Amino acid sequence: MDAYAAVVLAGGAARRMGGVDKPGRTVGGRPMRDRVLAAVADAAPRIVVGPPGPVPAGVRVTREEPPGGGPVAAAAAGLALLDPGTPVVALLAADLPLLTRAAVGGLLDGLDADHDGVCYVDHDGKRQTLCGVWRVAPLRAALDRLATERAATEPATATEPATATEPATRAGRGGAAPLAGAPIRALLAGLRVREVPWTGAGPPPWFDCDTDEDVRRAEEWAR
Repeated sequence: MDAYAAVVLAGGAARRMGGVDKPGRTVGGRPMRDRVLAAVADAAPRIVVGPPGPVPAGVRVTREEPPGGGPVAAAAAGLALLDPGTPVVALLAADLPLLTRAAVGGLLDGLDADHDGVCYVDHDGKRQTLCGVWRVAPLRAALDRLATERAATEPATATEPATATEPATRAGRGGAAPLAGAPIRALLAGLRVREVPWTGAGPPPWFDCDTDEDVRRAEEWAR
């Protein structure tokens, strides 16, 4: 797999860290967000979805609708900035400080013709869906399907009605995006997902940092 894009989701609230800028926290002297971006340095384009902040040169930044609307809304915002014809996208959380180019390469190599996407699974068999690679066309179709389903269950208000020409990702109650708060499992329902374990050297690339203790563990691994 040669051509691919990367969307890094950096809009979480970090409640278990007191609401700090979690992707901006450093591991091994570098912000976690930058470590993830370095692991996909050969992707084009690279897109960060989250609050404005410093990013490496050439990285595009956008925001999910509404801000803080969750990973599915963020994925939709990131895909909206992809260049036409982009075949594959790495969809990654911004708090994966142990992610490496080799780990991303393993995902790209694991995406075969029989599947719409591939993601790592941990030692308990749990999917690490925000450490995965996806074909853009079926992922966009899944976003449209989910937005349409959720919009149908959240009627528009009288002051801001949804119209037949309004994009599904923006229709819904009061014009708010119905993808806000949607779980990743709902987005991936119906997609053909290949699950692969991490067999490479070093710590698990899917290790995410939700707490201060997680950051301390990542620091130990990153030494």
